[in-house]
Amino acid sequence: MEYEDTIRRLPAVALRGMAVLPGMILHIDIARPESAAAVERAMLADREIFMAAQKDSSVEAPEMEDLFYMGTVCHIKQVMKLPRNLLRVLVEGKVRGEMLSLSRELEGLEAEVALRQMDEKVPAGLYEAMLRNIKDLFSEYCGGNEGISREAADQILRSDDLIYAMNQASLQIQLPFEKRQRLLSASSIPEYYEALGMILTAETEILKLRREIAMKVKERVDKNQKEYVLREQLKVIREELGEDTAAGDIERFRASAKSLKAKKEIKDKILTEIRRLENLPGMSPESAVLRGYIETLLALPWDKTSRDRADLARAREILDRDHYGLDKVKERILDFLAVRLLTGKGDGPILCLVGPPGTGKTSICRSIAEALGKKYVRLSLGGVRDEAEIRGHRRTYVGAMPGRIAAGLRKAGVKNPLIVLDEIDKVSSDYKGDTASALLEVLDSEQNAHFEDHYVELPMDLSEVLFITTANDLAPIPGPLRDRMEIIEISSYTENEKQHIAREHLLPKQKEASGLKEKQLFISDEALCDIIMKYTREAGVRQLERRLAEVCRKTARIVLEKKEKRVELTRENLTDFLGNEKYSINPANESDEIGIVRGLAWTSVGGVTLEVEVNIMPGKGACLLTGKLGEVMKESAQAGISYLRSVAREHGISDSFFQENDIHIHIPEGAVPKDGPSAGVTMATAMYSAITKKPVRADVAMTGEITLRGRVLPIGGLKEKLLAAKNAGIGKVLVPAKNRNDMSELSSEITDGLSIVFVDTMSEVLAEALA
Repeated sequence: MEYEDTIRRLPAVALRGMAVLPGMILHIDIARPESAAAVERAMLADREIFMAAQKDSSVEAPEMEDLFYMGTVCHIKQVMKLPRNLLRVLVEGKVRGEMLSLSRELEGLEAEVALRQMDEKVPAGLYEAMLRNIKDLFSEYCGGNEGISREAADQILRSDDLIYAMNQASLQIQLPFEKRQRLLSASSIPEYYEALGMILTAETEILKLRREIAMKVKERVDKNQKEYVLREQLKVIREELGEDTAAGDIERFRASAKSLKAKKEIKDKILTEIRRLENLPGMSPESAVLRGYIETLLALPWDKTSRDRADLARAREILDRDHYGLDKVKERILDFLAVRLLTGKGDGPILCLVGPPGTGKTSICRSIAEALGKKYVRLSLGGVRDEAEIRGHRRTYVGAMPGRIAAGLRKAGVKNPLIVLDEIDKVSSDYKGDTASALLEVLDSEQNAHFEDHYVELPMDLSEVLFITTANDLAPIPGPLRDRMEIIEISSYTENEKQHIAREHLLPKQKEASGLKEKQLFISDEALCDIIMKYTREAGVRQLERRLAEVCRKTARIVLEKKEKRVELTRENLTDFLGNEKYSINPANESDEIGIVRGLAWTSVGGVTLEVEVNIMPGKGACLLTGKLGEVMKESAQAGISYLRSVAREHGISDSFFQENDIHIHIPEGAVPKDGPSAGVTMATAMYSAITKKPVRADVAMTGEITLRGRVLPIGGLKEKLLAAKNAGIGKVLVPAKNRNDMSELSSEITDGLSIVFVDTMSEVLAEALA
């Protein structure tokens, strides 16, 4: 049948994932009812049918806009019926056709098609050039594709008809339907030639790359086969020499290295060391060193991580379950977890928990690890003075080992654990190096992503480690190291907090340790209060736990010996369990006295009240200071004397008084060292009272640093000092005005019952303190 550029109405079939080119003969399976109806209509007419490809194969009922407009008019050569209402149709592409319209009839799709013959008007020279170029490209393609029939290729290469050569070449190439559709859409010979030329060039390059990849794979397989044969031979030789154990270890090392989660350069380094070990004699001393080094590298968690907990509510529940109070720490950890959940990043803060002993710094770190779902590693730095403890020893030394950081990661088994650097204020230095300086890189989030241990000799990523350090005092920590940490202060527990901790945590723990049931021991609130106040003196709860453990042990003995079912501990029988009271609270004086002032001090076990006593004696103007006072405290006393001398005339003190009298300042408990500037106003007030013979109110306590001009400067440890004043029955406390902001952080439990007066100058102190 001759095809001219005319318009015809033909049954239409929408093809999914395929396109038919003129000259192609292929089988097509028809499943859609409307497509089957179109085939039947075509069979009843002249067997001509229009086939166009769908743009989206998932569309079940395509409209005109879902099809490519350029398709092919095909001749149906054969139709076979298959099971499940399928038709297998053998068609031959005849001519290109452009779809002008598409309608859906009862008998299937029908398209109005404009037949498009390709414009064959091409200059003779250009025609010949395109023909030769297509033949060259196709010949090169055939050279790399053994699947093309030699006869079909020869026909194309011998042909002088450009259109025939291009049509047949396009039929021989395995192409996706999108590329076939591009060829089908070409309206002229140059356009057809350009599209086919690009496809042949690209396919030829792909074939070259496939051949190169296949050659490399073959070479690698051949090499592996050769290595396998040689290793088997080597294995037999070593078995004959009795060295089969070492060979087994090397194979195990190789297998571990291949399965190791690590970067390529790390794996290459490990494999290089394994090859070195393989070439060493079994009895060589270096062999044992190298074997230990390889085992260390394989044990480190280079890129292995654990999944953090993503439940904020559960994390808070765990923190509250294990510890009472410590709100600042809990809030900071929950803030970190919230940011981690929002950003998905692993960088964490480097926290430093600072507080007195026994306040739960180390134990809350374990709870934090559980709350965040992290592995927990604790490194005690107390007494560490060798830099190699942190960075490791170089492998040239006998007995070299990795540092504590690398060992901690190895113990955790993941690269993102929680590492607690305990007692960081206790590190020291000697001729072997400065430990604190070695920690600078570890605790710097900008540098620790490439931390290098001297033993490992490979960069280790510490950026995902959550470091928490603990300390009792910030003073010994060097400034640069302190600057890298976020300081969170943990202050002393109040009496109420200690009662909660004892009831909710310590007592159940000691009952279980002593084998007691819950109902076998009852401690009254009064007895528990006496244990806290009269049998312990501490900022934390360690002594309290020991006292409760002692009570539980004696209860266990009573239960066994006297067959008691329930033991009650009250204030009346407390001495039977714990003996006489160990500590007593120095209460406020009953009457106002001259030269005696109650001061407030902070100690490592909490706040205490100190009585400052001053006596005036005839003499030559000497100032005696007793009570084991430190240098800072002595200087505060001198500043107080200088202030009093400067205002002597205003207060009726003669000019000769300080030349004719000696002043003796004494602070009781002489065996206990005392230091710090916060007793400055207390000593100045006591001296003023003794000089002027004016009594000081017994219910007043004070704290603050004094200057030469009589200004009162702020102090630290305000919470502990106020707690000590309240326990001593003090009614009024004089506090530096610049500590006003610190009051907002104190609970009402501490401040209730106290009259707190803020003072700026010594004149205000004297006005409030003197009776």
